Amino acid sequence: MRNTKQILIIALGCLFFGAIIGWSISSSSGDGHEGHGHEAGDGTIFTCSMHPQIRQDEPGQCPLCGMALTPLQARGSGVSDPYVLEMTPEAMALSNVMLTRVGSGVGAQEIRLSGKIQPDEQRVNSLAANYGGRIDRLYVSFTGQEVRRGERLATIYSPDLINAQKELLETARMRDTNPQLYNAARERLRLWNVPEEQIQAIEDRGEVATQFDVFADASGIVTARNVSVGDFISRGTVLFDIVDLSRVWVMLDAYESDLGFINRGDQLTFSVNAYPGRDFTGTVDFIDPVINPDTRTLTVRAEVPNPGGVLKPEMFVTANVKSSAQISETALMIPKTALLWTGKRSVVYVQRGDRTAPAFEMVEVELGPRVGDQYQVLSGLEGGDQVVSNGVFAIDAAAQLTGNYSMMNRPEIKTLDVPEAFRRQFTNLLGDYLALKDQLVETDPADARKKASNMRESLSRVDMSLLDPNAHNTWMELFTPIERSISSMEKSTDVQIQRNAFEVLSNHMIEAVEYFGTEKDRVFKQFCPMAFDNKGAFWLSGEREIRNPYYGDMMLTCGEVRNVYEKGKPTTVNGSGAAAGDSGGHRH
Repeated sequence: MRNTKQILIIALGCLFFGAIIGWSISSSSGDGHEGHGHEAGDGTIFTCSMHPQIRQDEPGQCPLCGMALTPLQARGSGVSDPYVLEMTPEAMALSNVMLTRVGSGVGAQEIRLSGKIQPDEQRVNSLAANYGGRIDRLYVSFTGQEVRRGERLATIYSPDLINAQKELLETARMRDTNPQLYNAARERLRLWNVPEEQIQAIEDRGEVATQFDVFADASGIVTARNVSVGDFISRGTVLFDIVDLSRVWVMLDAYESDLGFINRGDQLTFSVNAYPGRDFTGTVDFIDPVINPDTRTLTVRAEVPNPGGVLKPEMFVTANVKSSAQISETALMIPKTALLWTGKRSVVYVQRGDRTAPAFEMVEVELGPRVGDQYQVLSGLEGGDQVVSNGVFAIDAAAQLTGNYSMMNRPEIKTLDVPEAFRRQFTNLLGDYLALKDQLVETDPADARKKASNMRESLSRVDMSLLDPNAHNTWMELFTPIERSISSMEKSTDVQIQRNAFEVLSNHMIEAVEYFGTEKDRVFKQFCPMAFDNKGAFWLSGEREIRNPYYGDMMLTCGEVRNVYEKGKPTTVNGSGAAAGDSGGHRH
């Protein structure tokens, strides 16, 4: 209940500060007029601080909670990138934003883990009864008592042992004539763990003993006393559990992200609350091969000496494991406080502005192993970038309130992870496509046929065996219509037929660019709404300038930029399923 209250307080706090920061941002982007008396049609969008999905063109009340709507930002204010949040210096100070420069990890690293002291299972002994009987006396009266090997623990009255002694005494009289029977009687007592001295004493006395002592077979601490005086026991009953605590186990919980930096043989130091300032050492000697499905952790174990018994089972420990794995000097590291967890890929905010005009871009990063309080970044950041390491939740809340992409409201990544070799091959195919487009701009069907043939050759050199099954299936769905469109253009000398085939080819090449990416710095997705009797048609271009392949000189500049694909930047899909990007105006 206490944890739930804390989480609720944190969530309300983030929302409160986000609302204030969002108000500050929206105020700074306005025209400086006080109040909220904007008239409809002035370009201002109004939203609810509690329900940011509400959007209206005029002031009023939220239809969900009744709160007064606040101005969001004016249309045409110049803010075109939904990933970038612009702030005022005052809003930045209010959210207590702190920045950390992305650095490199060098040399051996330390991983901080927590866990408990546990008894060494190899030093736990259970003392069981070797024969049935009644407990007549106990010499161990409480758990926690220390005993030594050979120490007497209990006395048992056993009818079975009485009968076995009688057999021994009777067979002893005839051992010269029937030694096998005599030896069998002695062996029976030995199997019941009766010491040889006791067996010999019985023979020497010639009398049957009615009580037998039970002795400790190991030294240690009695952790369980399972019988009391007067209890009847049977053979196999566990009388005592004895644990040798001269060596103990340190059992640590490690997350999956820690495993890349923990190996058997790694040295560790740990501390316990009972002895502040005192460090203990050990060596990792076991890593659990199975992950706990409930906690998503596994156990890392170290066996350590325990002179004087100062380490008690169930003590909490905090350990630093010095990893034998090495971090590359070029590996990028960021503090875990900079991360917003969203699943396989996480989000950070990178500084894009300056002190006078702060701005932060939401960037998705792929993480490597965790190293202490830092994470290795595999992709998404560059050395020298400055990420928000404090105040990240407030910035994300402000981004949501201002209509920007945020951790909870972000587009889906469409681009697939494919090998670099495949992307290079596809980029060569894209280059031939762009050359083909230029020939249609020039209305040159003969050269267009040649460029289509070049594109077919590049298509045949794209090695689909490099792809994983998911990407392979995606490529195969695009391959056939691309090949058919190229074939149609090769066979025709009619430029209109070629343009019809080019439209189908363009649609599938656009899909391929969005799925597989490109090595070109920038590729523009362009659109002409008047093509094919005002049905509209798309194409790709290597430059922003509109040069229409469907009309050529007739309407060379008719069209607009609908999206821009950049090298290394994945394509995202908004809630409607369309690729998100920038848009230029339609021109004729």
